[in-house]
Amino acid sequence: MTDSRENVSDLVRVACLQLSGSEDVAASLAQAQALLEQAVRQGAQFVLTPEVSNFISGDNSAILRLARTEEETEFLSAFRQAARDHGLWILIGSLLVRDSSHRDSGADKVQNRSFLLDDTGAIVARYDKIHLFEAHLKEDRVYREADWMHGGALAKVVKTPWAHLGLSICYDLRFPHLYRALARAGAEWLAVPSAFTQATGVAHWHTLLRARAIENGSFVLAPAQCGVHRSQREGKQSNSRRTYGHSLIVAPSGEILREADGETPTCLVADISLNAVAEARKRIPSLNHNPDFTLEA
Repeated sequence: MTDSRENVSDLVRVACLQLSGSEDVAASLAQAQALLEQAVRQGAQFVLTPEVSNFISGDNSAILRLARTEEETEFLSAFRQAARDHGLWILIGSLLVRDSSHRDSGADKVQNRSFLLDDTGAIVARYDKIHLFEAHLKEDRVYREADWMHGGALAKVVKTPWAHLGLSICYDLRFPHLYRALARAGAEWLAVPSAFTQATGVAHWHTLLRARAIENGSFVLAPAQCGVHRSQREGKQSNSRRTYGHSLIVAPSGEILREADGETPTCLVADISLNAVAEARKRIPSLNHNPDFTLEA
């Protein structure tokens, strides 16, 4: 996990919570709270949850029915209280919420929004997912988030007590220019809370996360949803969605410090070095090498 010769004062303990949520909002919150308590017992100072922490569904109509405003979203209020109670910084990877600012858009859609909480429970930053996922995996399995989600347009780098944190969500991972911009703006840690599909996760998850760490000389913190997420359709349960799991904590070198499995809700903890980013960027200063060029095609 870390070099035993490193000074303990150089280390910060982070925890990525791997969840297996559902359309049951109360059950999803209870699972997250139990894992947060594990993180507290293990001495975590900064805790991250996955994408769509408040509920997950493969049914667009259920998403629109279950989403609430920030003020009405119990997950947000509960985790703000937990941050206060435990003196923790928490990144809620994302919640599906209603936003009144889109009331005049004419479309019934939600926001996929990250919330960074400080140790008083205050909301330090919000980030709305910029890149909306679309994949055509099979004829009967098409994901198109733009059908029910508003995209964001503002990238965010936020100062924490330990490092500058670059915010992103899931499908953003496939757009390296975003992470380059975050790193050049000062981000030393990159958060990638996700709910990767099983098929795309097997093919791309580890490669993309390690690449983002290496090319930016940054830690990558990637809490994920895992397992089968059951939906209630026409009075019957159906296994409507499966996510890949394998939450990761990746060093600037691309080394995987911690990894979860693909099925089990868990609390993934690592002690990471505050000096490792500067050392990696000194060894290979690629962030400073951005010559202009002309494309000829």
